[in-house]
Amino acid sequence: MRALIPPFALAVTTAAIALLLPSPADAQASTEPELQEWTVPYPGSRPRDPMLGPDGQVWFVGQVSDYVASLDPETGSFERFDLPEGAGPHNVIADADGTLWYAGNRNNHIGHLDPETREIRRYDMPDAAARDPHTLTFDSRGDIWFTVQGGNFIGKLTKRTGDVRLVEAPRVRSERGTSSRPYGIVIDQNDRPWIALFNTNAIATVDPETFELETFELPENALPRRLDVASDGTVWYGDYRRGYLGRLDPNTGEVVEWPLPSGSDSRPYAMAIDDADRIWVVETGVRPNQFVGFDPRTETFTSVPVESGGGTVRHMYYDSDSNAIWFGADTNTIGVAKLPPGRPVSD
Repeated sequence: MRALIPPFALAVTTAAIALLLPSPADAQASTEPELQEWTVPYPGSRPRDPMLGPDGQVWFVGQVSDYVASLDPETGSFERFDLPEGAGPHNVIADADGTLWYAGNRNNHIGHLDPETREIRRYDMPDAAARDPHTLTFDSRGDIWFTVQGGNFIGKLTKRTGDVRLVEAPRVRSERGTSSRPYGIVIDQNDRPWIALFNTNAIATVDPETFELETFELPENALPRRLDVASDGTVWYGDYRRGYLGRLDPNTGEVVEWPLPSGSDSRPYAMAIDDADRIWVVETGVRPNQFVGFDPRTETFTSVPVESGGGTVRHMYYDSDSNAIWFGADTNTIGVAKLPPGRPVSD
């Protein structure tokens, strides 16, 4: 015999379930990041590429004003460290020992800054053609891989010896020059660098032992600018020309793409992947810039505007401890996106 549930009990049960479930507004809010920005007190300096240091300070560079600076997110205070005139810092990374490394983009060097002493040590490129070090990133040993956009190289600086080794990227023929324009760079779980070749429809990788370079072709007319690697080893990129988010499987060469919310106007630039394997990218072709998230599990997008407008958000850094992404904007701000909770795609 089937047991019957009294109507009043059903009503109580339904009400109790309703109390446990989030309201539609709460459900929507839980999928969106919370953005906050601080105005940098150095006008017109193009603050960019912030990274959270081991001391809790957020370090960034002023690309057109020759400085490295820090933001204390607890107090909102800034401190500036001037670099030699003409350094043109493009990117900075914070080392585990509290020191900093920056790309001297206009003066063919990588610099090492000790904030305690303000001493700067310069590491020159071994080839004068490597004129514009671009983006730096650490491998698991603490050595530095980097791109050289105009000079057309991928490089590695071994900290213990100070030696710099360069690998030339393929040469191309286009209206944008002959350099492949090695641009965004990330390191995967096997210490292998992956590089977006911004003057091609290709992504490159370098064998960390042999320094042999391999390329993977993307769809025709694709133009990758930034990229990141998910926990399963797939490489994600933003197609700056066509307005797509793409995924490359290095094992098979298969590429899958999704059109971004703003379509061909999106101009995806800064990019990061969080610990839940969600992809975050900034659409810079629209005003205000849109901070866009993509969940590969559901293949759905979320989008929130950058309050300052953004101008152009060029590079981002994900901090797993706080589940937050730091970014710099051409509107002279440093910002953070506090991400909603998530779980890895493999769950």
